[in-house]
Amino acid sequence: MFISNLFKYFPQNIGNMLEEYFKKNDQNLYISLEEIRLRANKPIVLKFNQNEKVFDYNVQIEEILETLRIICENSIYSYQNQICNGYITIKGGHRVGITGNVVIENKKIVNINYISSLNFRIAKQIIGCSNKILKYVIDGENNSIFNTLIVSPPGAGKTTILRDLIRKISSGIETMHFKGLTVGLVDERGEIAAMYKGIPQNDVGLKTDILDNIPKAIGMKMLIRSMSPNVIAADEIGSSEDVEAIHYAVCSGIKGIFTAHGGSLEDLALNPALKCLMNTHIFERIIFLNNKGIKGEVEKAYNLNKINSDYVLY
Repeated sequence: MFISNLFKYFPQNIGNMLEEYFKKNDQNLYISLEEIRLRANKPIVLKFNQNEKVFDYNVQIEEILETLRIICENSIYSYQNQICNGYITIKGGHRVGITGNVVIENKKIVNINYISSLNFRIAKQIIGCSNKILKYVIDGENNSIFNTLIVSPPGAGKTTILRDLIRKISSGIETMHFKGLTVGLVDERGEIAAMYKGIPQNDVGLKTDILDNIPKAIGMKMLIRSMSPNVIAADEIGSSEDVEAIHYAVCSGIKGIFTAHGGSLEDLALNPALKCLMNTHIFERIIFLNNKGIKGEVEKAYNLNKINSDYVLY
């Protein structure tokens, strides 16, 4: 099972403890695992979809540092940039969040020392989770997509849906007679493709070019200038720089698919940058996800009414 690949990142005693726990319990328990948390002088905590497991074992600071050394392959310096971002991506696409004493110089994070906790966030792809919103996104007549914004509160599956959409748009959709398009993905936080030593750990399609660990606005312009994408994709837009880059992409004849936080059109309008995009009607589709059900459930979908330049419900 995939979870066994994680045990090697822990000191032997902790790795053995976790392995024994999963062996003694339901073999399918690992499927619902979301996090493994190590905190200095506190118990190990496993977070599942519906509950959690707290071990009767307090983690020592030395064990946290040893775990970090293993993750960094005994070369913490070579992972310094990722550490400054607050996480490290490991093989399999799992992300290890890091907390501790943050060192700032000239308003930039240059290090995190006195590491106090690590959070292994378990990466999982849900293949096919975007099926229900394809009809809103795909422009079958032109073998293209509509400029689309996917919106929901945190935790409702925006990133998961976006990843699956990118995979489908890039590889093609046989049932819809849709040929794959070249996609330029700006993966600023490494959550979509989960790059590990230059190789995406998640399936983001056959024709996807990826820039990770780079601000979205800079990455979008780089991809447009160098990789000639048909589609640009990015997660959680919201800054004025993002808006300027999206305008640049659309004026270059490139389609876009993005996500943002929010629960309604009114919520989006509270963000000046997103309000600007809405007012210029760059987005042809705005899709709101239901955050109470299965990932991919659509609560509302808006289509730009070109007659009166307003968004109307499907």
